[in-house]
Amino acid sequence: MTTTGTPLTPPTESTRTGLYRIFVRDLVVPWHIGIYDHEHNGPQRVRFNVDLLAREASEFDADKYRQVVCYASVVEQIRGLANEGHVNLVETLASRVADLCLADERVVEATVRTEKLDAIEGISSVGIEITRRKHAAAEDANRIVHLAGDSS
Repeated sequence: MTTTGTPLTPPTESTRTGLYRIFVRDLVVPWHIGIYDHEHNGPQRVRFNVDLLAREASEFDADKYRQVVCYASVVEQIRGLANEGHVNLVETLASRVADLCLADERVVEATVRTEKLDAIEGISSVGIEITRRKHAAAEDANRIVHLAGDSS
């Protein structure tokens, strides 16, 4: 089969609007967390799984470290939160991690799963998962959904 037409060219800075995903899997950190008396005696193991959606930089293909969201920095910041004292709820903890990640101007969405590994005997974990979006990103997503559903 023969095809004709213009060869594909990379997008220019003005046309690039891509997103990319950064993830951290199974980060386990000792954490002072919980509402029960026995949970105030010492740290518990907490597992984090984080998915971030970030805007692709215009120079993404230039292989420049400073153009991307660094997963090692995300890990370091989560570990740093552990030093800020006792947290009662996994919901609070997940929210703080999401806020920390969304502080990076490139990140438009953060999904954080937080699990206590030692909370209930006989099960591997209990926890929650939240997804937070920056306001503009949520508006864009709603607009796309609306346009996709518009049949006119």
